Amino acid sequence: MSKLVLIDGHSILNRAFYGVPDLTNREGLHTNAVYGFLNIMFKILDEEQPEYLVVAFDVHAPTFRHKLYSEYKGTRKPMAQELKEQVPVIKELLGAMGIKTAFLEGYEADDILGTLAKRAEADGIEVSLVSGDRDLLQIASERIKIRIPKTKSGKTEIEDYYASDVLKRYGVSPEGFIELKALMGDTADNIPGVPKIGEKTAMGLMTSYGSLDSIYAHVDEISKNAIRESLKENRELAYLSKELATIKTDSPVIFDMGEARVGSFYTDEAYEIFKRLEFRNYLSRFEKKTDNDEIAASFMFIEDYEKAVSFINGLSGKKTGAFGLCLLYDNKAKDELLGISIASKDRCAFIKKWLLIGEDFIKEAVNRLLGSAEHIYSDNVKRLFAYAGEDAETELFSDSVIGAYLLNPLKNDYTAVNIASEYLDLIIAEPSEWAKKLSHKEALSEKPGEFSRYACYLAYTVLNGTPLIEKKLEKTGMSKLYRDIEMPLTKVLYGMEKEGIRVVPEKLKEYSDMLGENLKCLEEDIYKKAGCEFNINSPKQLGEVLFERMGIEGGKKTKTGYSTAADVLEKLKDDHPVVRDILNYRAYSKLKSTYADGLTAFIDENNRIHSTFHQTITATGRLSSADPNLQNIPIRMDLGRQIRKVFVPEDGCIFMDADYSQIELRVLASLAGDPALIRAYSEHADIHRSTASLVFHVPYDEVTDLQRRNAKAVNFGIVYGISAFGLGEDLGISPKEARVYIEDYFKTYPKIKEFLDKQVNDAKEKGYITTYYKRRRPVPELKSQNFMQRSFGERVAMNSPIQGTAADIIKIAMIRIYERLGKEGLSSKLILQVHDELLLEVRPGEEEACRRILDEEMTGASDLAVRLETDLHTGRDWYEAK
Repeated sequence: MSKLVLIDGHSILNRAFYGVPDLTNREGLHTNAVYGFLNIMFKILDEEQPEYLVVAFDVHAPTFRHKLYSEYKGTRKPMAQELKEQVPVIKELLGAMGIKTAFLEGYEADDILGTLAKRAEADGIEVSLVSGDRDLLQIASERIKIRIPKTKSGKTEIEDYYASDVLKRYGVSPEGFIELKALMGDTADNIPGVPKIGEKTAMGLMTSYGSLDSIYAHVDEISKNAIRESLKENRELAYLSKELATIKTDSPVIFDMGEARVGSFYTDEAYEIFKRLEFRNYLSRFEKKTDNDEIAASFMFIEDYEKAVSFINGLSGKKTGAFGLCLLYDNKAKDELLGISIASKDRCAFIKKWLLIGEDFIKEAVNRLLGSAEHIYSDNVKRLFAYAGEDAETELFSDSVIGAYLLNPLKNDYTAVNIASEYLDLIIAEPSEWAKKLSHKEALSEKPGEFSRYACYLAYTVLNGTPLIEKKLEKTGMSKLYRDIEMPLTKVLYGMEKEGIRVVPEKLKEYSDMLGENLKCLEEDIYKKAGCEFNINSPKQLGEVLFERMGIEGGKKTKTGYSTAADVLEKLKDDHPVVRDILNYRAYSKLKSTYADGLTAFIDENNRIHSTFHQTITATGRLSSADPNLQNIPIRMDLGRQIRKVFVPEDGCIFMDADYSQIELRVLASLAGDPALIRAYSEHADIHRSTASLVFHVPYDEVTDLQRRNAKAVNFGIVYGISAFGLGEDLGISPKEARVYIEDYFKTYPKIKEFLDKQVNDAKEKGYITTYYKRRRPVPELKSQNFMQRSFGERVAMNSPIQGTAADIIKIAMIRIYERLGKEGLSSKLILQVHDELLLEVRPGEEEACRRILDEEMTGASDLAVRLETDLHTGRDWYEAK
């Protein structure tokens, strides 16, 4: 039997828009709805294998439902602009793929789908109809299956309904589902329904009376007063809802089934659109477009020692131009090297790490190439230093990932595969596409040819793609940032990762045990105050205990129960002591699981932890760390700070910790050029007291602690573009009072207001902001039709130049400190960076030299109008040093 798949275009596009995180291509076009639509469509096609496919769309012209709905409630909710701009894109793409689309003026997609489904059924064709609109359940039959996609845990699942499934789920036939929908309504489908009647009540009424007419014939028999009166008062609305919910199955749509026959989707025209949209995963489906035999002809797979030596000898020994070098690691054991791929102008090879070809051979090969190359291109220069050595000059290297990140810091990844597509018009299939669930190590073993080809493409891509990235960096004014800050930093970070930080396992165990005891005591106190035992980690049980059993006011009811999110509990912590206990319980649990216990897995045989520092994660340019994340070691509560006691220097050494003092406020004063704020810093005034004096019009020496505290909140809040509502929340005052504080602040420092407004206006005009060092941060949120998104974009535009400049400054300081330590022949090491803080492990006899270097290089890292200051301390552990 032939099969027809019908897809509700707008419905699935809408579902994809809200189910897939925001995506934009390099032109700034939103693409998440199109991408999600394709994911659902291909999943359906893979499962159904139909002979025919049609996608139906609504039309913009008013339909009979628009007219009916306007009589009831004016106009329907407009489509989000970010979604609206994707509708013509999906239509263009479907057309290019040869997929039949259907629409009819005066009728909605539901009516077209219902009509086509019933016609196909009459012709003996099996139908699968895909929609997020449950109204279509009314046309389910034994040959028409309604498929409703939903997202669960980030994955698409599909509910299937034949007529029998509708009866089983809702207790009504497909025809009865129309009247069920009329009673309970559906805001998503613009069906008002009868007030106070939900799904459960509607199902009960339909089970008891069988139809809307019968319900109204026996309305006086309904026992619940609220339901009975609502039905009486809203009779007209109920029948209007029925009309709105009824799908026409006899619309005059002209349709030739032959035009819907499934053919090849992968046309030249479709390929160009997929490229424009940057849907790299789908580009690999275009076989003829990904056939790069001419390039691959020079690829070699080497697992023989003599051949490996011969290949390296053929490249080294004289200046032979540039090389592309990529180290290939297993993706599940990320420190296990699988081999190295090397590309030159005319040849490329993947050398497998195997028997005689080990770490030493690869190290020797890298160093021989370094001695011959005019330049080295890679996708992870930081890891190359393990083979090239810390003496290798960073000027010799270029990193494709760092360059691509600078050009667009909002992307999720910057792999060579992405770079090949974007810069070389070259499609490389990811291992996940041809190796499926195999690890890279397993793929190399089971599919050596495919893996070798992939590895060679990576080296080919970084060799040929990175120069194009660097040209674009030059054009955007970021070449100096790339060359003078980001690339030298790779060596610094490699050194920090290699060195690591020492811990005392016994102290970590003691800390964990202490937290465990605290948690037991807290648990007992919570049970005592609550009057019962329950699972404190269960939001549902916790909500019921707090807001129902204990009757604490201020609870927020959601579909799944009461919200017990941190922001909700924070507002209630002064209303009942149990809430404060619960917040502490959560904090202690986090400390124990993530740090006290979690750090144990990362301790090596020398009792050191080697965190990995990432340069290409944050949009502002800040560094981040992982495995483990030592930048998130808690410091707000003393119990959290105490974990720093387990971090200690080597015997005989000390820790030296230097922290920038109010760097972001100093950056703001400098970038804005505000004379009053600059003068306050130049006079070494207490900046918060100075602000309080000016804002609250009181002498400097008479500022109260409360006034200083409020001024401090305003000072730091302004840096982050805080709203009157947010400041009010922080200070426990009304938004109106907070707005006065902000207005008075801007009157006191008018240049600050001018600067922040200019950042927002520039970002709206250009689409991005820049730091003092020319780092760009796109702000696509400013174009959003959503007020919350635009407001977020404005805060980003105000804060990113400040936070990004501060991030650039500490990177400059790190580079200079690292170089000074080496130049002065010191053995002390820079081992950790936590945002505005640097930690050194200082060797005996080097304390004064390190103190001088830290002070000079941190305060002298920038030529801002306001001098940078640091707080410097030493200690026998990190806690004492901080």
